[in-house]
Amino acid sequence: MLPTINWLLATSNLRLRIADGSDCYGSDAAARRDEPITWVHSSDLADPTPFLSAGNLLLTDGSQFGLGPENENFDYPGYVLRLIRARIIGLGFATHFLHQGTPPALALACSELGLPLIEIPDRVPFIAVIRRVADQIAEEQNRRLKWSLDAHKAISRAALKPNGLGSILIELERQLSCWVGLFDAMGKYVAVPTQLPMADELVSSVAESVAAALKSGKRSASNLTFGQRQVTMQTLGQSGQLRGVLALGRGVPLDKAENELVASVIALASLALEQNRALDAARGHMRSGLLELLIAGSIEVAERTATQIWGKLPLEPVTVYVTPLQEQSQYVLDSLELFCEEQRGAAFFAVHGELIVMITEASSAQGLTGVLSALGHVVGASLPVDYRKLQDALDQSSLALRRADETDAALVRFDEVLEHGMLGLLHTEKAEHVAKQVIAPLVEFDAVHGTDLVDTVRAWLENGCSWDRASKQLGMHRHTLRNRIGQAGSILHLDLESFDGRLEVWATLSFLKQ
Repeated sequence: MLPTINWLLATSNLRLRIADGSDCYGSDAAARRDEPITWVHSSDLADPTPFLSAGNLLLTDGSQFGLGPENENFDYPGYVLRLIRARIIGLGFATHFLHQGTPPALALACSELGLPLIEIPDRVPFIAVIRRVADQIAEEQNRRLKWSLDAHKAISRAALKPNGLGSILIELERQLSCWVGLFDAMGKYVAVPTQLPMADELVSSVAESVAAALKSGKRSASNLTFGQRQVTMQTLGQSGQLRGVLALGRGVPLDKAENELVASVIALASLALEQNRALDAARGHMRSGLLELLIAGSIEVAERTATQIWGKLPLEPVTVYVTPLQEQSQYVLDSLELFCEEQRGAAFFAVHGELIVMITEASSAQGLTGVLSALGHVVGASLPVDYRKLQDALDQSSLALRRADETDAALVRFDEVLEHGMLGLLHTEKAEHVAKQVIAPLVEFDAVHGTDLVDTVRAWLENGCSWDRASKQLGMHRHTLRNRIGQAGSILHLDLESFDGRLEVWATLSFLKQ
């Protein structure tokens, strides 16, 4: 252990003791007595703080206080306050060198301001205190160095075991006496067979911080405090291709040697994951090739290939989901990889052009939509189909995806597009722009000549092209109505006596009303 004031007081051959009145010391003084001593320095300056650093123990013979009556006029509170502001943890005073005992004013100032005052008796030289502390610091440094070397060796041996990453984490927990939490690329807590599981009350708070780190897509390290608990988080993988997060915690922060061990573990884990990245890319290409086989109708070949690599394909009927492939989609692909592994063949995904295509059985559909919703991706879904109609399902889900983009919906299914019929489908294809161009000549004619041919044609169509009902509604003779409809057809270059011509104008006017 590092030396402290309490440790020094317990060193019998030094015969140190707290000055009289120690019962008056408050909690600040008690805390300083347990702080590690970084070094021991001696000085008889009235203001030695420029030569001191935080955590030092200061020794003095009191010559700066003056001798005899002079020491009664010294500013003891100011002296002690300067030491406290410099974060000195204690003051050692030679009681029988220049002074006979400890100046009462010094003891009072230390007591009131919370600075431990240690009395150093006669025939105990300062060098004895300094050497004892220096020896203890050196001993602790050697002990930590030996621990660090042994811990790194243990981690290296663990990395050679069949379950390298899991063994590393178990060894890390043993070395640091802390709990270790591993989160996958989806931010999901992965149970590791360790002896100290994460406290239940911490899981949700840590998971939120993990999700934020993963969604940023950047490598990061952070130290978090939850109540009295310290948690260290480190991302795994490269920026833009994060594979998860390692979290560990205990009641006290990690020291330098422990942080170096954690950094070593992160490096080993990241290296192992990055070595798998090329394999993952190859698996991704195989997935895309497998999807192409399914679309081309080579169902049996695709099933045999999938069985040899991943396992069985989802059982028919299947639903096809599509979502855009974006620059940050590696996080989505990693999440889908984990999801499909959990589903044991009930779900499959692949990249197809600019889309991520997902195929699921009915049993996995809800879980998949939950994953995609959590990732914030817009999704289009097809009707259930057999593999022979996979291309039709792709077209359906792509149309549904366009509707989702237009309506800002998180998920649109193709049956929702069907509810709007053919006009709804045409609406997703932006048919309004075409409708405006078709009817434009008639609109311009009305504007120039002050006529209302557009409203006349609309009323005629809304009355089922009945001359009698339309003429009554418009308040004009049937022959007048016929002449105007003929004039409108001539302007539009359409035969409004034919079904095709009437359908063209009806569809055009229908879109203009939307």
